[in-house]
Amino acid sequence: MTNKLEHVTSANMPTKYGKFLIHGFKNVENGEEHIALVKGEINPEEAILTRIHSECLTGDALGSARCDCGDQYDAAMKMIASEGKGILVYLRQEGRGIGLINKLKAYELQDRGLDTVEANIELGFAPDLRDYSIGVEILKFLKTKKLRLMTNNPDKINGLEKYGIEIVERVAIETAYKADCKDYMRTKKDKMGHILKN
Repeated sequence: MTNKLEHVTSANMPTKYGKFLIHGFKNVENGEEHIALVKGEINPEEAILTRIHSECLTGDALGSARCDCGDQYDAAMKMIASEGKGILVYLRQEGRGIGLINKLKAYELQDRGLDTVEANIELGFAPDLRDYSIGVEILKFLKTKKLRLMTNNPDKINGLEKYGIEIVERVAIETAYKADCKDYMRTKKDKMGHILKN
C-alpha cells in the first residue's frame, strides 16, 4: 500500500456528543478530503472503539430515511461518548464510492423498482466501490492498529485486516429501521452479506 495521505490540520471540535479532536487529511492522488474525530487518549496497545464511516450526505446531513447511515453515525458517536474515548474516521466515499449525483440517479432507479445493488450495476458500477486503504492510513497516523470496530459489514472487516489492522471485536451497530429503509436493509443483508438481526 502506497502512502496517499497527507495530514493537513488538527483542531478542537466541540460537538453535541462532547469534545473531540478533529484531524483533516488530503488524498494527494485525487484531492479527496477526509477527517477523523478522536475522543480521549489513544493507546497503541489497546483495542480502541472505532467507526469507519463512509460519507452519506443524504443520510448524515439531510435526514434521509432511505438508509440507516445517519442513524449509524449518531449511534457510533454516542457509543464513543459513552466510552469516553474512541475514533470515528469519516471517509468521503459517497454512495458506496459512486458519488453524490450517481447516488441520486440510483435512487431514481430504485423508485422504479430496482434494489440498491441492481441500481449501481445499471449505472455501470460495482455494487460497492469503497476503498478502505485511506482509512488504514488515517488509523496508522493515529498510531492505532487494534480496533473494536463498529460495523455490520464483513467486507469492511476484510478491507481493514488485509492492510494489517487487527479487528479484536466486531461491535454491532444496528439501529431501528424506518419504513422507507426496510427494502434497503434487506438488500444489505441478503445481497451484501451484512450481519443484521432483522
